[in-house]
Amino acid sequence: MTDIAVNNEEKKEKLFRGTSALQQILAFASLILLIIFFSVASEHFLTWSNIEGILLSTTVIGILALGTTFVIITGGIDLSIGTGMTLTSVMTGVFIVFLGLPIIVGIIGGVLVGALIGFVSGFSVSILRIPPFIATLAMMMIAKGLSLVISGASPIYFTDIEGFNQIALGNVVSSISIPNAVLIFFIMVIIGWILLSKTIVGRYTFSIGSNEEATRLSGINVKKWKIIIYTIAGSFTGIAGVLMASRLNSAQPSLGMGYELEAIAAVVIGGTSLSGGKGSLIGTMIGALIMSVLTNGLRIMSIPQEWQTVVVGIVILLAVYIDMLRKKGA
Repeated sequence: MTDIAVNNEEKKEKLFRGTSALQQILAFASLILLIIFFSVASEHFLTWSNIEGILLSTTVIGILALGTTFVIITGGIDLSIGTGMTLTSVMTGVFIVFLGLPIIVGIIGGVLVGALIGFVSGFSVSILRIPPFIATLAMMMIAKGLSLVISGASPIYFTDIEGFNQIALGNVVSSISIPNAVLIFFIMVIIGWILLSKTIVGRYTFSIGSNEEATRLSGINVKKWKIIIYTIAGSFTGIAGVLMASRLNSAQPSLGMGYELEAIAAVVIGGTSLSGGKGSLIGTMIGALIMSVLTNGLRIMSIPQEWQTVVVGIVILLAVYIDMLRKKGA
């Protein structure tokens, strides 16, 4: 019986891997088709300046999506990443502009604020046993309110802070015209992939999402690891907030709502299951690129903003429906 059980588990694992790989292939194929379509529709789409704009717009949504991939793999959800990003931007402005701290200290402070947001969400979910949807929805409202209160509902500008905007828009590698934000995004993909694939954090992330009760019975402190996972996701949110502030050269307290939906859509499009236990950061990166290409292409085709929102909403519905079909098939 033991051999049969082992064989069954191996078959399940192979099936899950095959399904995930197929989803990534389909996502990549969808990305190529979108690029071809918009290239035919507009001669301006494949210009280098537009490609650079697509990559730059992918960075914030992409990094938010990388962080929330960890949470979704555990079977949870995080609705606070959009306004959490805004709060980290505002706090970075407070540290650097209002308190006059060095840029590097302000950046670290902003990332730590993001980690704190993740910690509080993780504590609410694991210790207080509040459902992730409710806990992170509450944190979304808290972060939004704090951003407005702390900033006085006014933007915080970094125009007098020399070099701050170069964090996102500068070029460390002068030989190629790729903004630093894009390089930071790919670095975060690599770091996230290592955490998810090569460390105990990743193993426990998948284990909790696959079967939380079995993981607990095996002696793993599920509550502790959930808090750690949410904190890691919050750190990604903090980095996204710093990059957003640098890109705009200001902290906009009214920004952030809606970013969480695009990030979650990118995660699901990339093959991560909303039911937990399965996911890939490479797939998430492809999903983020799809969202950016779609938004950019619609804008180039002069589609009104309200219709762009409709299309993004339809994409989110399709992504969730495909995930349901994939789970049912598996």
